[in-house]
Amino acid sequence: VATDPGVSFRLSRFLYALCWTGTDRPSALFDRAASWLIANKVLLPGLSVLERAVSRIRGRANARLFRQLVDKVTPEQRERLDALLVVPEGARQSPLDRLRDGPYIQSGPEISRAMARLEEIRAITDGLPEIDRLPPGRVTALARFASAAKAQAVSRLPDERRTATLLAFIRTLEASASDDVIDLFDVVTTTIFSSAQAVSKQARMRTLRDLDAAALKLRDGIAVLFDEATPDHMVRTVIFEMVGRDSLESAYERVGALAEPPDDVYFAELRKHRGQFRFAPALLRGLNLDAAPAGKSLLDAVEHLRAVQDGRKRSGPAPAAFAPKEWAGQLKTADGGIDLFGYRLCVLDQLRRTIRRRDVFASRSLRYADPRKGLLSGAAWEAARSVVCRTVGVSASAEEELAGLSSRLDLAYRETADRAPGNEALSIETTTAGSNLSVAQLDKIEEPPSLVALRAAVEARLPHVDLPELILEMQARTGFADHFTHASEGGSRAADITTSVSAVLLAEACNTGFEPLLRRDDPALRRSRLSWVKQNFLRTETLTAANAALVAAQNAIPLAHSWGGGDVASADGLRFVVPVRTIHSGPNPR
Repeated sequence: VATDPGVSFRLSRFLYALCWTGTDRPSALFDRAASWLIANKVLLPGLSVLERAVSRIRGRANARLFRQLVDKVTPEQRERLDALLVVPEGARQSPLDRLRDGPYIQSGPEISRAMARLEEIRAITDGLPEIDRLPPGRVTALARFASAAKAQAVSRLPDERRTATLLAFIRTLEASASDDVIDLFDVVTTTIFSSAQAVSKQARMRTLRDLDAAALKLRDGIAVLFDEATPDHMVRTVIFEMVGRDSLESAYERVGALAEPPDDVYFAELRKHRGQFRFAPALLRGLNLDAAPAGKSLLDAVEHLRAVQDGRKRSGPAPAAFAPKEWAGQLKTADGGIDLFGYRLCVLDQLRRTIRRRDVFASRSLRYADPRKGLLSGAAWEAARSVVCRTVGVSASAEEELAGLSSRLDLAYRETADRAPGNEALSIETTTAGSNLSVAQLDKIEEPPSLVALRAAVEARLPHVDLPELILEMQARTGFADHFTHASEGGSRAADITTSVSAVLLAEACNTGFEPLLRRDDPALRRSRLSWVKQNFLRTETLTAANAALVAAQNAIPLAHSWGGGDVASADGLRFVVPVRTIHSGPNPR
């Protein structure tokens, strides 16, 4: 019986563990509790009894979370957090509303503004308790509430919950603000370097014609050198007579000016736009970075640049082990000193690449954190090794696991080699680079005449109708437009509202706007009516309800069940509009 003390304790412990680790949705906890009771052959209690038990467990877990979050918060820190909700004198927004609005323009100045935002957040979080040991799912849920709710709603929370919510929010915001800076840095620097590369290629293509003409002049002159009939003491005279001294000198100078290494054009283009990298000093100084062994050399270079920027002295030369070969000539000036701008460019380029590989990562981040952060090591791993290996079904000995994988790989190779002689589509081609395995392309299967006739018959039976007529016909069959209700939830309906709803849906789906659908002689298709319908009837909940009606109608078609389950449809040509400006969206060049 569920009321038995032993059963009740075990069930409460099971639900509490689920709730503490993040699975705290009441419906999910209720279903898991019912499944646990059935699996343990316990007589199911009444619905209200189980609902109260779930509610009680969630309350205990929330109280523990709030208590652990605010346990080490001092009165001064509590005042600092509460100040996030107060609108300063002369301002229009509270710090909470202002700080949670991240960057949305992809530009260098926006990186500087994002860095200033990050520094302001760090000033607030300075000295606040760490929350790394608390369940990340529950902390993220608290932070998500604060990031979406109004400041007035957060200020009305009980003291303990308000402080816990603001602490979770500002700590999570610190990590997400660091991610915003890195995202913006990656987008902007990638655009700058890609543009410089494209411009250098275009400049190279523009000079090819002049370079070819000058090279041909030099070729004519060099041809005299290989002419055995020309005496050695007459070579210079013959060359000048054949090509012309001025013409040859001009070709010589032109080749010297144009025939530069291709990379030099690229680096020269980057150096023309020094202003685009004004964000670099603040970025390198403000990001808290750490590195895996593969990124230690780059991190040393970043520390060197920070010291140079701050005027601090460093012993030894500037680290250069991180620089690729093509960048080697850009790090030093002609007299052998360090070229600070070229060095900074190289650091930025490599920083962009190593962050993507996570060889370098942000110390406090959500998406760019240390990939080894969640891994056990040392004594903790040795203590959990047997349990983890048994859970995932592998041996605790690496030698045994590698031996098993080696035997399976050897068996697969042997089976493939045995079947290769009898496979006509398989051949081994020998090239200068070695032997390559070649697989012949599959032959095209011709369509049978019956399939061609069936396709023609189906196309002949399909009616030729305009898209608006098709939508109105689907509305007449399914009534999906009736699920679009006014935002006021009133029951009254305007005349011919289904036509207006269908027109607005068509305009949104085809991205044409209202212009092709406007009719002055039809009240349902006037601009004022369509604009009113779009503002008051198109919402997430109404679209969901209308879509459910269409899916239910499709599910009732016998042919749909012959093709599948009847509840899945395929659509192509979707267009997604981002309703806000963000650095994570942009036009598709294709």
